[in-house]
Amino acid sequence: MSSQGGFGHSKEFLDLVKSIGETRSKAEEDRIVLREIDTLKSRLSSPNTPKYKLKEYLIRLIYVEMLGHDASFGYIHAVKMTHDESLLLKRTGYLAVTLFLNEDHDLIILIVNTIQKDLRSDNYLVVCAALNAVCRLINEETIPAVLPQVVELLGHQKEAVRKKAVMALHRFYQRAPGSVSHLISNFRKRLCDNDPGVMAATLCPLFDLITIDVNSFKDLVVSFVNILKQVAERRLPKSYDYHQMPAPFIQIKLMKILSLLGNGNKKSSEQMYTILGDTMRKCDSASNIGNAVLYECICCISSIHPNPKLLESAADTISKFLKSDNHNLKYLGIDALGRVIRISPDIAEQHQLAVIDCLEDPDDTLKRKTFDLLYKMTKSSNVEVVVDRMIDNMISINDRHYKTEIASRCVELAEQFAPSNQWFIQTMNKVFEHAGDLVNTKVAHNLMRLIAEGFGEDDDTVDSQLRSSAVESYLRIIGEPKLPSTFLQVICWVLGEYGTADGKYSASYITGKLCDAAEAHSTDDTVKAYAVTSLMKIYSFEMAAGRKVDMLPECQSLVEELLASHSTDLQQRAYELQAIIGLDARAVENIMPMDANCEDIEIDKKLSFLDAYAQDSLEKGAQPYIPEDERSGLSNISNFRTQDHESSTHALRFEAYELPKPSVPPKVPSVVSSSAELVPVPEPYYVAEVHQPAKSSPTVSSSGSSELKLRLDGVQKKWGRPFSSTTPSTSSSDTFESNNGTTRHESVSSTKSKVHDVSYDSRKQQPEVSSEKQKLAASLFGGASKSDRKLSHSGQKVLKTNNHGAHKDNLAKAASSSDIIKPRSQPPPDLLDLGEPTVTTSAPFVDPFKQLEDMSSSDRSATVANPPPNATIAHLTKQPSKGPNIEEFLEKDALVRQVGVTPSGTG
Repeated sequence: MSSQGGFGHSKEFLDLVKSIGETRSKAEEDRIVLREIDTLKSRLSSPNTPKYKLKEYLIRLIYVEMLGHDASFGYIHAVKMTHDESLLLKRTGYLAVTLFLNEDHDLIILIVNTIQKDLRSDNYLVVCAALNAVCRLINEETIPAVLPQVVELLGHQKEAVRKKAVMALHRFYQRAPGSVSHLISNFRKRLCDNDPGVMAATLCPLFDLITIDVNSFKDLVVSFVNILKQVAERRLPKSYDYHQMPAPFIQIKLMKILSLLGNGNKKSSEQMYTILGDTMRKCDSASNIGNAVLYECICCISSIHPNPKLLESAADTISKFLKSDNHNLKYLGIDALGRVIRISPDIAEQHQLAVIDCLEDPDDTLKRKTFDLLYKMTKSSNVEVVVDRMIDNMISINDRHYKTEIASRCVELAEQFAPSNQWFIQTMNKVFEHAGDLVNTKVAHNLMRLIAEGFGEDDDTVDSQLRSSAVESYLRIIGEPKLPSTFLQVICWVLGEYGTADGKYSASYITGKLCDAAEAHSTDDTVKAYAVTSLMKIYSFEMAAGRKVDMLPECQSLVEELLASHSTDLQQRAYELQAIIGLDARAVENIMPMDANCEDIEIDKKLSFLDAYAQDSLEKGAQPYIPEDERSGLSNISNFRTQDHESSTHALRFEAYELPKPSVPPKVPSVVSSSAELVPVPEPYYVAEVHQPAKSSPTVSSSGSSELKLRLDGVQKKWGRPFSSTTPSTSSSDTFESNNGTTRHESVSSTKSKVHDVSYDSRKQQPEVSSEKQKLAASLFGGASKSDRKLSHSGQKVLKTNNHGAHKDNLAKAASSSDIIKPRSQPPPDLLDLGEPTVTTSAPFVDPFKQLEDMSSSDRSATVANPPPNATIAHLTKQPSKGPNIEEFLEKDALVRQVGVTPSGTG
């Protein structure tokens, strides 16, 4: 064996660490580690290995696992070492086990008994080692095995044990909250522990509990305030100081808890004002940890009920952060400013130049945080500058995720604070042009609806100017390469609706542009569909106006290409275009009216215009309509309408077999097949079964006239009980949802605080600021708008049109949703009920399988199958049947079954 090296380890182990540190490639490192693994396997398999050597081997195994290699062959040795009586070996074993295993490992069951034994040990170091293992290895299933011992240790005389017991209970709460729900009072008691470490450990579980249920801990506000006061006054031991700050991490956790307890509660907040002010004054801003405590103070002040003096102190601290040369402190200042302006928006105006500097900073993280701040500060007076800045930044970045976020924010701000419809359209054009594929399609629909509805006023001149400007802008853009598909769809729709409306552009010019766009995007079927529909609109408007339509050669070739397209949608649109061109002007005007896209369409969801036809069909003997939920029979059986008939005949059926119809008189044939001597069933028994009351017994569907299936007509008992009509089905209600593509931020009511006559840093000489920055700052922060987060007059029109369009979209959604009438549904039979059938007074149930039998073969009857799910009319009138007579077929079938013959042709 090698001689001892430093730190109690052998020279062999130290050489291993040194050789790995000196490797120059991963392959060389892997060779060394694999050689070490082979050595450890041979050493650990030896039965006479000394315990002190086994301890070193486990440490070397930990080193192997740290480097990413498998050391599972030595896990069992770590488990065995936890059973050792030696404290050093036991703690080494616990260390290795907690690093090797997870809570779901199979070897955990071998450690539970050892942990239970060590938790009752007289040596507190052994108890601490066991508690460490409890926090790492005990899962939800093994919590009850150690929970009583852990609760008992909350009263241990050693503060280290009490602290680790609190941490173990917190871990139990995180894994299974219900396991320690009855022990919440123990956390309250430990909050008053004499040892600061136990008290600090208790703050973590209390924070989690308060986050879930604030009201249950309102009574602890005074206790938390007193603890924070003692910490700020340096009453804790010096060992808790960090960079001359008294227990800063305890202060931060306490202020997080206070921000939760004081949120929306004026009484609780008033108890915190004094200690928060004292904490901010005593913090040392020269160190990072002092700035962290100051930042947490600002977060707490912005969360509780506002106090003017505290907000003033927070503004001073934010000013210091923003004027620092450290980017980390600037980041803190921007983030803290975003929190405070929700309470006092005027504070942002005092730091406008600092915000502009952060906006132009090369640090990408700081720039993103500044854009977040501008997003929160946006109002109707500065929306143009903010959105333009966001769009410029969106164009310059390549991060797809962040680009999507900026595009959605630009759309949201433009919809909420647009000063005019023209500006809104121009902004949407920029967003679609540079990030069209990243924008929600609902945004495109909102833009088209805005152009169609205009300002929503009686003045058609303004609406015409809006549409004309949109057409001009789109004609300039449509020729640009690499336009997003969504943007092209908007362009095609607008040109089709309003391209020739003002007479400025001829139909041939517009159609030529549309054909060029379709040819340039030949692989995009959606763009081609929009283009063909726009061509149809333009030609229809021209024909309705009495002008001659001359289709351009490129348009004719496009239509001919689409007539042979593999897409049925494009084919249909092309055929519709050809059909409309062949109609007269009056018919075209009725089919494609001019500017009628915003007209309300009344839809009769109940199809009442078919009531007379349905009643006439019922009088002539047609079958009444059966809703789909009743027609399906059993919920556990697959839907037979979607399956082919052959597969349904081989599926399992859980319904009773059909009885023969009593109208067919049975006749016993005098001659039976010579292939077998068969004895006929006695006639009286069969007749008695035939004349039972017909209770809507289900039938078994047949696959065709040439195939007969097994029928047990003589069986008296049936599976299940008869259907009941006492449980009505629940009709589905139409759900209307907003058509707006993005969720708009609601306006935040701002309470104007006093604007100071002198800025916070008036005592310092201000650096010279360029005129360009001053203009930008004036655009972003110039004056606190009284109508904060409100639209201007023209901006309100945008919202008005959006809401009006959303209402129409809701009507369209309601029209498209199926109208489900409440049927008298009958529950499926209970397959486990083998008792006698119960008699109900409900109407006879129409057998769904019988309907399938009647509708399955067109050779036997020609009925209209698969009615629309929202229809409320009866089935259409039956047509005269073709093929063999069904009565003769059933008669022959009954006779064959009576004598027990199974025709060989049925297979």
